[in-house]
Amino acid sequence: MPKRTDIKKVMVIGSGPIVIGQAAEFDYAGTQACLALREEGYQVILVNSNPATIMTDTNIADKVYMEPLTLEYVAKIIRYERPDAIVPGLGGQTGLNLAVQLAKKGILEECGVEILGTSFTSIEEAEDRELFKELCLRIGEPVIPSRITNSIEEGVEAANEIGYPVVLRPAFTLGGTGGGFADNEEELRDTMRNALALSPIHQVLVEKSIKGYKEIESRLCAIRTTQLSLSAQWRMSTL
Repeated sequence: MPKRTDIKKVMVIGSGPIVIGQAAEFDYAGTQACLALREEGYQVILVNSNPATIMTDTNIADKVYMEPLTLEYVAKIIRYERPDAIVPGLGGQTGLNLAVQLAKKGILEECGVEILGTSFTSIEEAEDRELFKELCLRIGEPVIPSRITNSIEEGVEAANEIGYPVVLRPAFTLGGTGGGFADNEEELRDTMRNALALSPIHQVLVEKSIKGYKEIESRLCAIRTTQLSLSAQWRMSTL
């Protein structure tokens, strides 16, 4: 892929403090991204609130902002620095969520900033439970019975419709944060309360639980092909 000559300044969004579900691999990937971009001649602006990572060392990027990873602060930095593009995918869930917020609030369009890597549309389709379900249905992939909910009462109604046990999946979270299984209404209400609070858009997918189901992958065609191939090789070797 040829080098982009229309881009001069790139902002890399870090993942912030290391938490369960978003660990040190993002710091390593982000550090390597900064070094690689600088090696290619781009000016790199790094935003990361974690002082305990090598990523925020002043030798890694041309400019380091150790500020809170919130829409307010990142928007201010973008308006001041005016980068040509941002790289949010190496900031884990934090970076992806910020990219979505920046796009929806019009900050990226206002400042003429492009998202490098995964596009805004792809991020939304992967993170928004309803959009991902619609994508699967469009391409003919079977999906487990589920329903999008935005309140505890909607969650209870959905679970009664789908049938227990169910699993709750908060939108725009990573590593199962805020989600969980519920075998009855009491468990659902407790889990739902936490799931709604932790989802940035207060949306939870209530899905039929298949915990304990066995997954069987059929390889009969591949096995048969291998057997025929080996048989042919054996016949040739005996000629």
